[in-house]
Amino acid sequence: MGERLTSIWVYLAQTPLLWLTATLIIFQLTNWLYKRAGKPPWLNPVLTAIILIAALLVVTGTPYQAYFDGAQFVHFLLGPATVALAIPLYEQRKTLKRLLMPLLGALLTGSVAAVLTVIAFARLLGVSAPSTLSLVPKSVTSPVAMGIAEKIGGIPSLTAVMVILTGIFGAVAGPSIIDLIGVKEPEVRGFSIGLASHGIGTARAFQIDEVTGAFSGMAMGMNACVTPLIAPVLVSLLHLT
Repeated sequence: MGERLTSIWVYLAQTPLLWLTATLIIFQLTNWLYKRAGKPPWLNPVLTAIILIAALLVVTGTPYQAYFDGAQFVHFLLGPATVALAIPLYEQRKTLKRLLMPLLGALLTGSVAAVLTVIAFARLLGVSAPSTLSLVPKSVTSPVAMGIAEKIGGIPSLTAVMVILTGIFGAVAGPSIIDLIGVKEPEVRGFSIGLASHGIGTARAFQIDEVTGAFSGMAMGMNACVTPLIAPVLVSLLHLT
C-alpha cells in the first residue's frame, strides 16, 4: 500500500498541473478561512497560503524550481493582472484628477522616506553595505526592485525576499496602522498601502473595496517608476557605493 501511494505521488509530482492546482486550492481554502474568521489581519490569505505551500514543499521534499515549473501560469498572469488594475483606476479618473497634485507629493515623499528609513535602520543595526543596498528598493514590486538592487550593488535574491516580506507585512498590518492614525478616505488609504507594500498590499486593498484597490494599484505603478530614479541618487549622495 505504501509503495503504491509513493508511486502515485511520484506520478502526480511530475504532472505540470499538480502545483498549479495545489496553489489554487490552498488559496481558496485560506481565503475561505479568512472570511469565515471575520477577516482578521493575521489570517491574511496571501500570508497563510505562502506558509502552507512552503510547508507542503518541505514535507514532500519538492524543490522550489519543480513547484515553479508547475505553477508558473500564476506567475504569467501577474502581467495581465497588473495591466487590469487600470480598469478600476479609469473608473476613478474624476477623483484622480482632483487629487493628482497631493498624490504626486505623497508619492515623492513616500518613495524618499522608504529609501532613507531603511538605510538609517540598517546603519543603526550594523548591516553590511551589500545587504543595506539590497534593502533599499524593498517597497517596489519584485522585478523592478531586483533590477534596482543589481544596479546599485545589492544582492537581487535578498531583495526579492525582503520585497515579499514587506508586502506581507503591509497587507497584514497596513490597514490596522492606517486605522490607528485615523485616516478614513479610501483614496488615501489605498495610495498609502500600494506605495508601501506594492502588489501584495494592493491585493489586500482590493479586498477592502474597489476604490482603495484602485488607488493602491496606482501608487504601486507610480512608485515603480519613481524609485529607480531616486534610489541610485540617494545611495550615491550617502556614499553607500
